[in-house]
Amino acid sequence: MALSQASKVFKSSKFISWKSTGRLQQTLAGCIERTGKTLHCGKVSTVKLWPELAGKGRYFDFRSNVIHASIHFAEESPLCTTLCKDGVKVRTVEHLLAALEGMGVDNCRIEIMNSDPEDYDAEVPIFDGSASEWVEAIERVGLEVARDQCGNSCEKMAAYLNKPVQIWKNDSFVAAFPSPVIHITYGIHFPQVPAIDCQWFSSAAFDSSYFIKHLSSARTFCIYEEVEKMRNAGLIKGGGLQNAIVCSARKGWMNPPLRFHDEPCRHKVLDLIGDLSLFARSGSQGLPVAHIMTYKGGHAAHAELVRQLIC
Repeated sequence: MALSQASKVFKSSKFISWKSTGRLQQTLAGCIERTGKTLHCGKVSTVKLWPELAGKGRYFDFRSNVIHASIHFAEESPLCTTLCKDGVKVRTVEHLLAALEGMGVDNCRIEIMNSDPEDYDAEVPIFDGSASEWVEAIERVGLEVARDQCGNSCEKMAAYLNKPVQIWKNDSFVAAFPSPVIHITYGIHFPQVPAIDCQWFSSAAFDSSYFIKHLSSARTFCIYEEVEKMRNAGLIKGGGLQNAIVCSARKGWMNPPLRFHDEPCRHKVLDLIGDLSLFARSGSQGLPVAHIMTYKGGHAAHAELVRQLIC
């Protein structure tokens, strides 16, 4: 895609300016198939990742229903990110999307098949609670330059922030500030759980090698004393010590060792990358080039930041 053509697709707004990354859009070099148990419904689903043409971006295909991995289809749901279109839902997409964004898979068709043919809501398998399963599979199959129907490659665009954006709710916030590079600073605070307490993670290095080494294997976490309440609400039916790190307010970590001393905070960054990937369009980079700062954030706050950026 020539720069003049790209500028017609990626129009700047009051918050962002689109610029070339100097790289070409990529896709998978082959198909990936993985089957596993889902976190919230507790059933088994199979996901196939297919190579896709340049400019097509990332999208889900469930029973021939296509839902683009876009903020326009994100809806608020407890403990996960859900995409919904025409009554069809795909839940818990954040770890898979983080892996695709972090590994540079710009164009991909994500086919989901449920074990229950009567179930018309889909959910991505949780595996060990991190993005490791997806990252390892992507490393094995490899990437290649994506080409459109005419065989042409397309440049990869990125959104640069022009002015600050801030979202507050009580004592939590998500903010983004202009920066020449992607910089993420994330803080969490669980004063009722001494083993977690207050943690901060900050980095300005977000290439694929850094993502693999420092973020992709960080697992989701939960508070043991809240498990029964979540299950009574119809959540985490497939949750267990094999797919999350569990911490008790009184007894500490119930399934050590941790992969990082600040694994809960790093997992929040992983979630953030997956949620911010919903900013991507037509094979562009999802992560905006900005300094993103979050304290006590979550999926809803991450999504609201993306919505503000597209205003």
